[in-house]
Amino acid sequence: MSLYHSLVKPYMFGLDAEKAHYKTVSLFRLALNFPFGTSIIKSLYNYQSPNLEKNLFGLTFKNPVGLAAGFDKDGKFYREMSSLGFGFIEIGTVTPKPQDGNPKPRLFRLKEDEGLINRMGFNNDGVDAMVERLKKFKPKDVILGGNIGKNKITPNNEAINDYVICFEKLFDYVDYFVVNVSSPNTPGLRDLQDKGPLTAILSKLMELNNAKSAPKPILLKIAPDLTDSQLDDIIDIVEETKIDGVIATNTTISRADLKTGKSRIEEIGNGGLSGKPVRKRSTEVIAYLHQKSNGAFPIIGVGGIDGPESAKEKLAAGASLIQVYSGFVYQGPELIKNINRSLAKTDT
Repeated sequence: MSLYHSLVKPYMFGLDAEKAHYKTVSLFRLALNFPFGTSIIKSLYNYQSPNLEKNLFGLTFKNPVGLAAGFDKDGKFYREMSSLGFGFIEIGTVTPKPQDGNPKPRLFRLKEDEGLINRMGFNNDGVDAMVERLKKFKPKDVILGGNIGKNKITPNNEAINDYVICFEKLFDYVDYFVVNVSSPNTPGLRDLQDKGPLTAILSKLMELNNAKSAPKPILLKIAPDLTDSQLDDIIDIVEETKIDGVIATNTTISRADLKTGKSRIEEIGNGGLSGKPVRKRSTEVIAYLHQKSNGAFPIIGVGGIDGPESAKEKLAAGASLIQVYSGFVYQGPELIKNINRSLAKTDT
């Protein structure tokens, strides 16, 4: 049994989920600061092979396994996370102005389901604070993505301005952008997935992007709860706006087929569900987008990836890259190495 499963996880899972998140990263940061700490961590958890390299969006990913947005909302931990062997790390969701997010508790474990429910609400220090951190350090061997959103107080008819502000301020410090209109935890945000407002936001960002001397990839993150007709709209929007790809999927508002008792689910209340319970649906969305579009655009697959099998499932459905979050929490840092080792032995 690994150190994570024997010591770290039992202790952390005894704490409040949000508190455990920050304590885990703090302990990891401490370990890295010991003499030879970084070298030891890299030797334990990194797996390198030329078979893993991916060229996508004009970027070279050393491997296809990334850390999903939400783990490092403020760009405080990407330096530490980069030592764990990720091919890319996505920070955010960040908004123009700082905001506290929703009241605590707002992050919950469904241990029986190996899932998480969160209603964090885009809690972050704001884009200016993120930029100041990124100015100090940018890891050289890992791709960095910026996931951008709107402030809760910004009405939807002005949302485009929030995305523009984040895009412009972050442009010099990240390698790609993700437009997040799919979190269920900001009131009305998912309404921006409708064809009209979404096309307007993406078109404006692409206009600004194309005016740059070196444009950067722009992707769209979508919910797993979209209907087939809404997914058809997404395909049309990608074609019309010429954005670079889609991340499928965010968390779900569904509570179907859970092992966790109904009373516990009702006690937790609202929030987005991630982890194993969303695995099947996220794979279905990836497959639908890939097949209906005839592979017209790259897809980053995320949702319920907890090992090599579920990673390969996403890639077989049509994903070019994958991201982990909940599986990382449940399986620990060896998850990245296990996936990459398995992928290197097969045709990825």
